[in-house]
Amino acid sequence: MSAVWLHVGQCGNQIGQEWWRIITEGGGHSCEADRYPFLSRDGKLGAVCVDSEPKVLRKAQKQVKHGCFRESNLIVGQEGRGSNWAYGYYGPPNEGERGLLQRTMESFRKETERRDCYSGTVLFHSLSGGTGAGLGARLCEEIREAYPVGHILSVSVAPHQAGESPLQHYNTLLCLAALQRAADGVLLFHNDEALSRVLSLQSHRPSSLSSPQAQASLSSMNSHIASCLAGLLYPVHNLTTPSGISLGLEPWELLRSVSPVPATKFLHTTQAHTRSTVLWDSLAASTLQMLPRHSPSGNLHYSSAVLAVARGDQSNSFLSSLDPILRRLRHGHRCAAWNPFPIDYWTDPQDVVSPSPSSRSLTVCSNHSSVTDLLQRVGERAHDMFQARAYLHWYQRYGCEDQDFLQAFDTLRTVTEEYRAGDE
Repeated sequence: MSAVWLHVGQCGNQIGQEWWRIITEGGGHSCEADRYPFLSRDGKLGAVCVDSEPKVLRKAQKQVKHGCFRESNLIVGQEGRGSNWAYGYYGPPNEGERGLLQRTMESFRKETERRDCYSGTVLFHSLSGGTGAGLGARLCEEIREAYPVGHILSVSVAPHQAGESPLQHYNTLLCLAALQRAADGVLLFHNDEALSRVLSLQSHRPSSLSSPQAQASLSSMNSHIASCLAGLLYPVHNLTTPSGISLGLEPWELLRSVSPVPATKFLHTTQAHTRSTVLWDSLAASTLQMLPRHSPSGNLHYSSAVLAVARGDQSNSFLSSLDPILRRLRHGHRCAAWNPFPIDYWTDPQDVVSPSPSSRSLTVCSNHSSVTDLLQRVGERAHDMFQARAYLHWYQRYGCEDQDFLQAFDTLRTVTEEYRAGDE
């Protein structure tokens, strides 16, 4: 057991519930050895769940009775954080020692002590909410300070471009800057991309099984993100010991594979799966269709490193056709010339993503320069608001100062320059 799984805010907990459903059900293939990295010795999940409102955690509280979650690891507040990063980061005035931050860190400390060998944290949260972005950023920094040797992998969800809150650009700006400083890697998901993928999958199903409501549901988007996470982070044959016991190294080996440069740590994920005998090369082509090719200004994107995870490879067909698959991925991702080994791959005979015995899935994670589109868009829109002094008093009342915004602008600008320099 190596990781503590930390779910913060509504988005982080909703995706977490889908994630733990996959882990506990195991897609019909799970065995105790596969679940070992996720469980403590008493059989409870190694998760800490926190939200500033009780509604989202009620489902997890019901699962306490079934022995899944540890009741002391469900940290619940009684008032929201108003979609305000500063309110989530600094907390209410005079919150005291029993505030969300203090209670979460205490539960987190106890959970790390239950690990056989604590290696790091996987943090689930959104970039736009007050709790997910603000408290999530604060927890990331606190964990980095308290456990400097441990890894931190953030699973972060960016808001819809069309807008979810008038404060979302400020929140995203400040949260991304904090993650850049404190996290080792950021698995970045976009609500717009998740929605587009769900709509695409629904359009290929029989009309009797889909409806406009189902196509656009938040639950289906969360399921898609959790499926991508399972494709990357569920135990694989490559990283399993000869005894058959998984040590839970997947999150940390993922970082080693796709984050060769510490300054560039934002990761893009695509996934394709099938329940038929579709060739792996076709699945690779499908993942490339979902990859952003160029920026709004027309500049081509590139990847500094790529990891492909093939699940359902029972006949070793992926390995037998490995060279053409890797060539396709290398060409489609425009892998950076300076990296002599830009692509890594893992395989596993079982597919946890889909319960069908004949299913196959290919999940591709890349350190992709398309993140600069988000960084630039968020920076520009937040800067326009900052120049107009819009909504700043909402942040100042909780202790956020102009210097915090200026530092965040500078951080995002530096990251953008690092990615652009990587393709020269």
